[in-house]
Amino acid sequence: IQNDHSVVHISSSARCEASTRTYQEVSELADIDWDKLSFALVPTDFIFKLWTGIFEGLKASRKADGSILLFRPEENALRMRMGAERLCMPSPTVEHFVDAVKQVVLANKRWVPPLGKGSLYIRPLIMGSGSILGVAPSPEYTFVIFVTPVGPYFKEGLAPINLVIELETLRAIPGGTGGVKFIGNYAPVLKAKSIANANGFNDVLYLDSVHRKYLEEASAWQNHIYSINKGTILPGITRKSVIEIARSQGFQVEERLIAVEELLNADEIFCTGTAVVLSSVGSITYLGKRIEFGMNGWDVSKQLYTALTSLQMGLIEDTMGWTIAVD
Repeated sequence: IQNDHSVVHISSSARCEASTRTYQEVSELADIDWDKLSFALVPTDFIFKLWTGIFEGLKASRKADGSILLFRPEENALRMRMGAERLCMPSPTVEHFVDAVKQVVLANKRWVPPLGKGSLYIRPLIMGSGSILGVAPSPEYTFVIFVTPVGPYFKEGLAPINLVIELETLRAIPGGTGGVKFIGNYAPVLKAKSIANANGFNDVLYLDSVHRKYLEEASAWQNHIYSINKGTILPGITRKSVIEIARSQGFQVEERLIAVEELLNADEIFCTGTAVVLSSVGSITYLGKRIEFGMNGWDVSKQLYTALTSLQMGLIEDTMGWTIAVD
């Protein structure tokens, strides 16, 4: 299904209205017959009780000639299938996923910002939408995709960010769901993140749940270089891409456990993710001590950021074969 409000592959029924906003912040109503779409939730739906849902995040970027590119959507499809298997959920095939994303972007192409002005964030979601009270897989699932134009993730733009290491809250545990994009992974970190934001930090950096000394992830993105993935860290697509780019440019990339104390020897630290892209870390505060980075500039971060975004926006030849044209 193609329309300006981005609903694909839906189920259940109810009547509702929807509003959208243009890139210039002008309100308008989407001309959609929601009764025919039959897209709605009811209080007994599975997602409200057991939080069975997984989502993905990717972006569409506009090239200088006005055409639109997707960045590695098949990787998102594969990660969604991995997460669905972990949670006993069905999932679209890679081909179905990529085709659905293309259809939604095409239906909303007027929302893709011009080159250099941002990108179109794409949020595919699978959620349990069948009515059930017991602890069991949902009898029905809904796959939906919605989009929104976005700019920089942090209000400071591309300026280095400041993090604080969390000592009490655990983001993920071995054997849990930290390695998949489960919707329930994010609510537990909201309190720690809110406190950090109130104290002037951009985000929180979490430690491993066993030794409480090895760096893992932040609230919604990954730091470099962090630790061996033991099922507590999401296999980041941006992270994977940056590592491949770094190796192609002659950098020696090492993946291993990184203890907090090793931060004292770091020259640069940066984080990656679909939303943040690649952001330099200006400081990390641990046990009240502020450790600063990038005192000699951000040469590595800038080089990798430029290489990554140039690929995503079609500014250089895609020798990696990572971008897909939307037409």
